[in-house]
This record gives sequence, structure tokens and C-alpha cells, in this order.
Amino acid sequence: MADTFQNQLVALLPAMKAFAVMLTRNRQTADDLVNDTVLRALRKQDLYTMGTNLKAWLFTIMRNIHVNNLRAGQRSRLVEVDDDLLPNLASVAPGQEHVLVLKELFRAMDGLNADQREVLLLVVGQDLSYEETARICGCPIGTVRSRLARARRELERMLSGETAMPVPDDGAARTVKRGLAARRPNAEPARLAS
Repeated sequence: MADTFQNQLVALLPAMKAFAVMLTRNRQTADDLVNDTVLRALRKQDLYTMGTNLKAWLFTIMRNIHVNNLRAGQRSRLVEVDDDLLPNLASVAPGQEHVLVLKELFRAMDGLNADQREVLLLVVGQDLSYEETARICGCPIGTVRSRLARARRELERMLSGETAMPVPDDGAARTVKRGLAARRPNAEPARLAS
């Protein structure tokens, strides 16, 4: 069977889905992103040169759609990780501790700036080369290396406790802060007896 554009596209669907889940942290939004990417790729198929890296081309399209959606305000922030996704990310069914470690890693990744997180996901999560990642992100290879090094260093600092982890924005923290402020608007913090 000839290795047509459509056959190659179908073969790359699992990698596209994985990258979309890592970008959006939500299965339904990831499905929408993959669908939008496939539709755009099929419409723009004439712009692709057979024999070149289709995966990098598709990831570039996906990244651009995702960035456009973020800019348009359709997704103002990344959402919480679907709990049912976590077991699927490991090669064996994890114990409770592994799930917690994975959630902590995702939380730390949310603390990275968007450029660092994107490079980390492409190089580490999708096993793309620096050159392919640079093409997808539209930046020099040196910038990819720098972003990756900074992302790894920042993740290490957050996971070791050297730097504070980002607080999940589920609304509960705002509610607690609002409730405390309403009770003691100008009061000094309570001091512990020595």
C-alpha cells in the first residue's frame, strides 16, 4: 500500500493526541485540537512537501491553533488534569504514590512559563530533536536549548522544594482568602505564644 499523506496522517494520530493532551491538560479539549489540526492539515495538504517531516509539520499546525485559541480567549488558562488520564500515562497501573508524584509533576509544569513548557513537552514528551522543535516553535535552536535547560532547572527546584509550587487555581484558594479577609480586614496576623 502506498505511503500516502492520509496514511501517514492516520499513523501520527496517537502522537498528535498525546501532544494535544499535554498542551491542554484536558481530554475533550485535546480531541477538539486534534480534530482542528487534522482538518487544517487536510485543507492545506498541498503546502506539505512529501518526504519531509510530517510530524513536525502537524505539530506546528497544532501549536499554532492552540496559541490562536489561547489568544482568542477561548482557553484563558490550562485546566486541571483529568484524573482518569493519569493511569494511562504510565506503563503499568500506578499505586497511589505514583499518581500523586505525577500530579505534582504536572502542577510543577504548570508553573513553567508557556515557552519553556512547550519546549519541554516537545523534546522530552514527544522525543523530537532540537531542530524539529525549533522549527515548530519558530525560534533558533539555541533558544530551544536555553528554554529546555531553564525548564529542567526550574522543575528540579520546584520538585525538590527549593522553589514554591504554583497554587492550583480551582477557586478554593480565592474563596478561603476572601473569607479570611472578610473576617479580619485590618487585623494583624495572630502570633504564636513563645
